Amino acid sequence: MADETRNTEEITEEKQAAEEVTEEAAKETAENSEDTAAEETADTAQEEPDAQEKPKKLFGKKKEKKDKKDEKIEELTDQIKRQMAEFDNYRKRTEKEKASMYVIGAKDIVEKMLPIVDNFERGLAAAADKADDPFVDGMNKVYKQLMTTLEELGVSQIEAVGKEFDPNFHNAVMHVEDEKAGDNIIVEEFQKGYLYKDFVVRHSMVKVAN
Repeated sequence: MADETRNTEEITEEKQAAEEVTEEAAKETAENSEDTAAEETADTAQEEPDAQEKPKKLFGKKKEKKDKKDEKIEELTDQIKRQMAEFDNYRKRTEKEKASMYVIGAKDIVEKMLPIVDNFERGLAAAADKADDPFVDGMNKVYKQLMTTLEELGVSQIEAVGKEFDPNFHNAVMHVEDEKAGDNIIVEEFQKGYLYKDFVVRHSMVKVAN
């Protein structure tokens, strides 16, 4: 009987010891789980800022690339505008030079033709009393045709007699005291002056009253 009681007590003690071991193991397991969860939470907390900063960095890079792209576009646009302005100025300057070269060439031709006109006028003036002569009539018609052609090309005579002397158009070779004429008025023309459009080809040679 005593042996059975002892065995029962031993069994009870062993059972209690096993239960204590089980409880300690459960506590350790719970503690380990809490530590693991805390570590994972900390790691997640550290990773979250990195995850938030990454899109910001990407956005910043995209913005920086966009700014550089816009600057390059503005630079190229400015270069194109400058080149277009330079080309337009070059075109205008070239057209002006061509026009001036044409005017200079035309003036030279007209100037060389003026002595022929002068000779026509002298010859017709000398034959004024022979107006019925067919030859004189023919020469008069040729002269009129020549003057009409020159007018169509832009050549015109400079007005002189009765006009106020203007050094831009007239060349005074004589001065005369004339009470009938006003001061600085042209009273006689020795040689006709001509314009090609707005340019003087030859000044009028005149006598001016003082």
